[in-house]
Amino acid sequence: MRKATKLMLSMLMVVMTVLALCACGKSNDEDSNKVVIYSGAEEYRNEYFLKRLKEQFPDYDITIEYMPTGNLAAKLAAEGTQTDMDIFYDLDFSYAGLVEKYLADVSSYDQSIYVDDCKVPGGHYLAETRNGGAIIINPDVLKAKGIAEPTCYEDLLKPEFKNLISMPNPKSSGTGYMFVKSLVNVWGEEKAFEYFDKLAENILQFTESGSGPVNALVQGEVGVGLGMTAQAVTAINDGANLKLLFFEEGSPYSLYGYAIPKGKETRKAVKDVFDFFYSTLVREDKELFYPEQVFVEQENKVANYPTNIKYADMSNNTTDEKKRLLENWEH
Repeated sequence: MRKATKLMLSMLMVVMTVLALCACGKSNDEDSNKVVIYSGAEEYRNEYFLKRLKEQFPDYDITIEYMPTGNLAAKLAAEGTQTDMDIFYDLDFSYAGLVEKYLADVSSYDQSIYVDDCKVPGGHYLAETRNGGAIIINPDVLKAKGIAEPTCYEDLLKPEFKNLISMPNPKSSGTGYMFVKSLVNVWGEEKAFEYFDKLAENILQFTESGSGPVNALVQGEVGVGLGMTAQAVTAINDGANLKLLFFEEGSPYSLYGYAIPKGKETRKAVKDVFDFFYSTLVREDKELFYPEQVFVEQENKVANYPTNIKYADMSNNTTDEKKRLLENWEH
């Protein structure tokens, strides 16, 4: 009797193990309803996307994991087609080139809806965001310190700004890199890097993500941030006392996209979610959060968003150029 019981228990354990293994592999099966999205977008945008996706696809198991854009590119470059991500969102174009060989062909999606610089040659990812930057200040912090508002980049080198400036690290943040690239284009590489070497003396912290400077400004930890226009406007609309400044060199900007790692495009759940981003969510993202021009027909409705923005020269913003410049970044 004991032997029979032990045998039955052993057989039960084997069955349970097999079922568990099957369940673990299920997420990669064609019929799996699980969709894992990695996103470099801010928390409030990811929360909105997840809410809308769950409304649209109540039977799908959808998760959105935040990851800074540089880390997201590094993850996909390291894992290739074996990655656990089914879709990525908000990856800087200059990083996307690094992982393009691991991306599914999405050239069947109509790109005539995009303005010219948002059309992606090769069709392995699609545009979704134009992320413009600004010099953002907290007037209360500067007033308390008796510091006048800066009027140009050179003003930020003044000793009174020491430990009062926040900037994203260009090695981990597309937002940080776009400030570097814009000044390299207008001043030349040598002068631009000399400037950032001096600016580093006044920076309290190089943040890992592009969200860091605005968060520090809202908390009153710094008085100046090199950050995202859209995130600053969102904070202003939430009641923060921030002000956006645009210097003579213009607003730097990056273009961001979304894609499917190669091999995941055959799964119905993944394609359904990607289609919904294309048809609906990307446009809602522009209407609610990031209204700078991506689509030919696009009406911007975000309150307090700057108009007639003068953009910086962001030419030659390629993957190879980014890699080369960041090899010389020492902070």
